[in-house]
Amino acid sequence: MASIEEEEKMGSDVEFVDVESDEAIADDDDDDEEEVVPFVPGKSNVDEDTEMVQDDTAYVMYHQAQTGSPCLSFDIIKDQLGDNRSRFPLTTYIVAGTQADRAHLNSVIVMRMSNLKKLKQPGEEEGKDDDDDDDDDSLIDSDEEDEGELPELNTAMISHLGGVNRIRGTKLHGKQIAATWSDTGSVNVWNLESALESVESQEAASKFSRDEGRVPPLFSFTGHQTEGFALDWSPTVPGTLASGDCKKNIHIWKMEEGGTWRVDQRPYVAHSESIEDIQWSPNEKTVFASCSVDKSIRVWDIRAAPSKACMLTVENTHESDVNVISWNKTEPFIISGGDDGVINVWDLRQFQQKSPPIAKFKQHTAPITSVEWHPIDSTVFACSGADDQITLWDLALERDPDAEAQDQQVDVPPQLLFIHQGQTDIKECHWHPQIPGVIISTALSGFNIFKTISV
Repeated sequence: MASIEEEEKMGSDVEFVDVESDEAIADDDDDDEEEVVPFVPGKSNVDEDTEMVQDDTAYVMYHQAQTGSPCLSFDIIKDQLGDNRSRFPLTTYIVAGTQADRAHLNSVIVMRMSNLKKLKQPGEEEGKDDDDDDDDDSLIDSDEEDEGELPELNTAMISHLGGVNRIRGTKLHGKQIAATWSDTGSVNVWNLESALESVESQEAASKFSRDEGRVPPLFSFTGHQTEGFALDWSPTVPGTLASGDCKKNIHIWKMEEGGTWRVDQRPYVAHSESIEDIQWSPNEKTVFASCSVDKSIRVWDIRAAPSKACMLTVENTHESDVNVISWNKTEPFIISGGDDGVINVWDLRQFQQKSPPIAKFKQHTAPITSVEWHPIDSTVFACSGADDQITLWDLALERDPDAEAQDQQVDVPPQLLFIHQGQTDIKECHWHPQIPGVIISTALSGFNIFKTISV
């Protein structure tokens, strides 16, 4: 896949990149002569001269994209193209924030990635799906399967003061908005509608370009007085936002009539160190959870006064900083990932008893940077780490006795479905909420958009 587009707006280049370059894919001439051995990071012993190649048969789809400045955080924008869609080529929309070397060159980037095609597998006929189910023949659109057609990337960039530590989007009154944590210490809310229009039509793109991305924030809050990373929109109360900073303070934002926000100046304080992540309950309107450098996870109820709102606490959940958490949409479970490289699964019904996690995994060899439950399958989750791995897990799986001999060769938990590699210093990964099995990830080396055969 060759580079297909190069846009220079406000000092940033955004493009799809070649995933079949000589550096990424090895020569297949000797495939029949060499033994193919799966590589498991941290488990497999390999020589320095061992050549690593990607197994394309393990992927349904795989694309890469790069931005001129790295994006350490992004969110997937829900679109109007339908839920549970599987027809290729695919289209997706995301919003990301940059971390440029110079503060004035940072941007909020709205991206439209389209013509994302399925990987052709060995022996697969042009325009024919290799799935046994005839009902899924629409996965490949033979009319658009010409060799010359490549993925398309349209972008619109909004000027942002300071690097974007974290960005989260939501829908409010029919409009797509996003909140950003700036490394300058402010939290800003942005209207993304003009940027979304820009990536859809050339006329709108020309107008947006003439304005040079000057879109003022809808609202800004500087009350934290320091930078932070924790940020989450409530899924049950539109317009309600929680933001946490590096000085252990959490503030709750509530939408007011007239389209502005009221931020409670009284911080929610119970953690003793930096707040690293926040997750609202997917079902209870007044409840959220937080994790911290102080190794604890806390559950809050905002019906109480900020000084008394912490209802449940589990101390020493990890051996070091707790970086990220994710709240299951249908089960009373929370995943946590820490600097110790450990993934823990917690049952909220046992928090008061301070019971140990119901599951604990140590596959990653560096800090966990992102965890997220699958949007539909309540036992599946994804995890990324600073060890350049994305791992996919299924809690419902148990060890197969017939596979004992193979498992002894490379010791991996039976719940580990898949390991994705190829990026450098992965920061976040998210499941697409409308395209089952598709994951998008961001790293210092750029974006990956992929779907594996495992999920």
